[in-house]
This record gives sequence, structure tokens and C-alpha cells, in this order.
Amino acid sequence: MKRFLLLLVILTPLFSQAQGFKRMKKKVSYAKGTFFGYWGYNRAGYTKSNINFQGPGYDFTMQGAKSYDNPEEFNFTVYFDPNQFTVPQFNARIGYYFKDHWAISLGYDHMKYIFADHNQVNLSGTIDESVDSQWNGTFNGEPITTNRKFFHYENSDGVNYIRLELMRTDMLWKAGRNDWFAISSNLGLSTGGLLSYNDFILGEHPIDNNSINERKTISMSGYGLSAHVGLRLEFFRHIFLQSTFSGGLHHQLKVRTRPNDPSSYARHAYGFIMSDTVLGFLIYIRPTNSCDSCPVW
Repeated sequence: MKRFLLLLVILTPLFSQAQGFKRMKKKVSYAKGTFFGYWGYNRAGYTKSNINFQGPGYDFTMQGAKSYDNPEEFNFTVYFDPNQFTVPQFNARIGYYFKDHWAISLGYDHMKYIFADHNQVNLSGTIDESVDSQWNGTFNGEPITTNRKFFHYENSDGVNYIRLELMRTDMLWKAGRNDWFAISSNLGLSTGGLLSYNDFILGEHPIDNNSINERKTISMSGYGLSAHVGLRLEFFRHIFLQSTFSGGLHHQLKVRTRPNDPSSYARHAYGFIMSDTVLGFLIYIRPTNSCDSCPVW
């Protein structure tokens, strides 16, 4: 009898602990302590804008300017070559769930902004004859059509949106006895800076050198604000495929247009929409309830 009581005393805590494990909450992909990251590609569209250009001998505005993005045509050489896979318009991001359902992340959206050729705009301002022999004088809203040979503006190496995002995730559905597949929704708000790589041509002699690489001018040009809604397909608890639709505002306060002349710049604001598809991962770095076997759903 004493041996039985002793065995009961030893086993009772173990039995209670086992029952406690059964009552534990299972960890999910949006739980506090989950780390994630992704890489993918995007398409973008832009509203019309009024672009102001300033520099030695000119200060003018083009009203109603149209633009477009510049996606790279898909081929394996570009998209899977380590030396070229950053050429297309891409999205990269890492983040952390600091609270159940809530994550904060930092990412780099490589977008491209190309001023449309044969752009029909209204021109206001002044251009000196020494700058451009075709367009010179004082303008007051005159309609003109641009020609790429004599005027062009683009951020083809990127108007890069480096943004911080606050995101909420909710699980919509999961499948299978082992929960091998799940669908989650994401809602986010972002803000960040714009890193611009600019090419600018004005007149017959855009700059002194002839190298297109030397013509690119880099600047932190402004800021962005945006909202995001996405659908995440999760596989085997650690891999996901995600599609996101975004909309927002880019305000470029000062895009440098000449490499060695800080007084030459462009500025404007425009709305944008973007859709992206990315492939990502989930890592559970903080298990819940002291459960060493986590993560499980």
C-alpha cells in the first residue's frame, strides 16, 4: 500500500503536466514571435501629375503628365540569374509579429516611373534659349507634345519605396487534418522614403558626358504613404505565396536631375496603385506556453 501511494505521488505531477499540454493553445502563423520574409515582383500604375523642373536657365511645369511602369519581359536569364534578378520591378520584405495578429515589417519596393513619350501636357514657366533652341521663352499653359529625343524624364533604375508597414493578419480558412494548408488575409498601412535613380534629358545636349551610366542621378527624393490588402496561401506552416494590392501617394519633393548640380531638380506628387506576387517563409522563433515542440496549428 505504501509503495502504491509513493507511485501515485510521483505520477500525479506528470499526469497533470500531460493534461496541461493538451490544454495548450496551438501556435498559428500570425502568433506573437513569428518571423517572416518574402521576395517577389510587381506591376504599377500612376495618376497624372504636374511636374516642376528647375535648373540653370529654366523653371517650368508640365501639367497633366502621363507615365507608366517598366516591367522586365519574363525570361529565366533575368529572373533567375543572381547578377540580374534585381533588374525587374521587385518587392523584398522582412517582418515580425510583435503581438498576435499584428506585425511590423521593413521592405524595399523597387518601382519604375517612366515619363510617357509624345506626352500631351500644358507648359508653364520659363526656358532660356541657351538651354533649348526648340522650347524657349515664357509659357503660360500652352499645350505641347513632348519628343523623347529632346525631352525625357524617368526613374528606370527605380523610384524605390523603402517603407515601414504595420500589418494585421487573420486566418480565413485551414484545410486537412494536419493543417497543411491555410488561407490568411493581410491589411497594412505604410510610410517611408523614396530613393530615386533619375535620367533627365532637356534640349539637344542633356549633359556634358555621353555615358548613359554616368547620367543617372541618385537622391532621397521624398516620401510615400500607402495602404495594402493581401491574401496569403500558407503551405506546411512554413512557406507562403502571397498576392497584395496597394494604393497610395508618392510625394517627390526634390528629385536631383544632374549628377554634379544640386540646384537642378524635379518635384511632383502622384497617386499610384501596385499589385505584387511574392514567395515567402515563416519562422517561429518564440514558442508559446513553454511548448518546445511548437510551432503547430
